[in-house]
Amino acid sequence: MEPSENKTSFWVESRLKQYINQMEKELNRKEDQPFVENLLKYSKGFWKGLFTFYDYPLIPRTNNDLELFFRRIKQKHRRITGSRTWNRYIIRHGENIVFVENVSSNQEGLQMIKNVNYSAYKTEANKWEQRIGEHIKHRRFKKEPNEYLNTIEEKWKRHN
Repeated sequence: MEPSENKTSFWVESRLKQYINQMEKELNRKEDQPFVENLLKYSKGFWKGLFTFYDYPLIPRTNNDLELFFRRIKQKHRRITGSRTWNRYIIRHGENIVFVENVSSNQEGLQMIKNVNYSAYKTEANKWEQRIGEHIKHRRFKKEPNEYLNTIEEKWKRHN
């Protein structure tokens, strides 16, 4: 299961399925059941996304690698802004931080952007706007709940 250039997520996933099926068949005694049930439960819970890094080597392989990645991003953000909190930064930029952090030069970043077709960009931009829109609504409500609710009531009256 160690990563290599020849292994794809599909290959590793199929091998792990074979292994789990083999474990279910071989470990059929009563005292084996808790282990098998636990293995199946955890496998099912983590299955989606478990093999992604085989196809995308820039994605951290383990949770520890992921935590180190986020720590480096937080440190850079703190150096740039001087702010210890980065909640707004994460909310505003979310998953797009990964793209910025994994670009080694401006030239490489420009080339990556040029390779994206417009319809794919537009789809992702719409998803981003929807996600950000929800956070903006929450922030407006927290800041001025009465004003926010009055605005919604006015919009409702105009549409009905």
